[in-house]
Amino acid sequence: MIGGFQNIPKIPELKKKIFFTLFMLAVYRLGCHIPTPGIDGAALSAFFSSKQGTLFGLFDMFSGGALSQMSVMALGIMPYISASIILELLTVVVPYLEKLKKEGEQGRKKITQYTRYGTVVLSIIQGFGIAVGLENMSSPGGAMVVPFGGWGFRLLTVITLTAGTAFLMWLGEQITERGIGNGISLIIFAGIVARFPLAVANSFRLMGTGEVTPFFMALIVALMIAVIGAIVFVERGQRRIPVQYAKRVVGRKMYGGQSTHLPLKVNTAGVIPPIFASSIIMFPATIANFLNVKEMPWLQYVVTFLSPGHVVYNLVYVIFIFFFCYFYTAVHFNPVDVADNMKKYGGFIPGIRPGKNSAEYIDRVLTRITFFGALYVSAVCVLPQILIYKLNVPFYFGGTALLIVVGVAMDTTNQIESHMLTRHYEGFMKKGFGKAR
Repeated sequence: MIGGFQNIPKIPELKKKIFFTLFMLAVYRLGCHIPTPGIDGAALSAFFSSKQGTLFGLFDMFSGGALSQMSVMALGIMPYISASIILELLTVVVPYLEKLKKEGEQGRKKITQYTRYGTVVLSIIQGFGIAVGLENMSSPGGAMVVPFGGWGFRLLTVITLTAGTAFLMWLGEQITERGIGNGISLIIFAGIVARFPLAVANSFRLMGTGEVTPFFMALIVALMIAVIGAIVFVERGQRRIPVQYAKRVVGRKMYGGQSTHLPLKVNTAGVIPPIFASSIIMFPATIANFLNVKEMPWLQYVVTFLSPGHVVYNLVYVIFIFFFCYFYTAVHFNPVDVADNMKKYGGFIPGIRPGKNSAEYIDRVLTRITFFGALYVSAVCVLPQILIYKLNVPFYFGGTALLIVVGVAMDTTNQIESHMLTRHYEGFMKKGFGKAR
């Protein structure tokens, strides 16, 4: 593997792409520290310190801490992700978008253009909501987050936050086109990893004060390595359905006759289910922050039961993860289209009739492996809740953040390795790290 890294500088094009990607990520991290005008930073920091376990904490994680500092990039890349998911879901119910999706490069460019428009619209709506919310926020000590509010502050905040998200979207597209690829994913990756040194420093501080023993910390590190290994193992796992193509004679040439397979990932939905599940389950606690909970006892019970670490919270979280795993897999993968394409080109599954029977068989296999994929995602996401709130682990690992970090790291490694292999250099692993089992 060390030899693989040593081969990177020998490829000028790859070296240029990596340096460009690192420069773009550095620009992003620099922008996360430019504050939005008109906000009391000390009062805002105190407010966010008291609001962990809500949607504020979730969005702050994806923005790399930019939301808690209310920088110009406070919205992060989440509006772009939301717009992308909405467009992808609409392709199922809107015939025009479905037609664009099947038109290849031109259709994809048009959908990308609609996604950009949707990102700007969502950023304006979210920016206005944040501006109004900031005017009503105060620190636990009573200091107002926005000393001088009004429409001037709201308009300035909307323009600033929307421009920050549009700039982030441009950065991601530049990394995808001129860097090593996966620009949007790398921006999220950089935001999450940027908080890791602070967590490590906090852990050493607790060890120095005696609050955490070295043996317990070593046990946690070993558990982290095991969780990362399990994520890599499952994310690379596939259920390969054998496909046989019949021989066809076209003119004087014979085509087909080869055997191949249809790969089905265990976790087809990726990190979308835990993101959606976290957003929905944290919504009541977020709304409660703007209401007087003491005057509504029923809301107090809801907030208590849906607080991270509670048994009801974990149960509802797992249910939502299962639902979105099946829902997103059904939207993202259509067995009928796959079976029709196989039949069109003379392919068939041995022992299964082409057409409807093949679609039913693929759907049945996909349903089974999605169940185990949902179990895996639930276990990884619930593990941090148990460790933090039951065993008092001093830092956060696992869950959506770790799924994103490991997944993006593997995809980026595959991108670099593919560049090296095309230039006849050996990859990171002799047998190829990116090959699925």
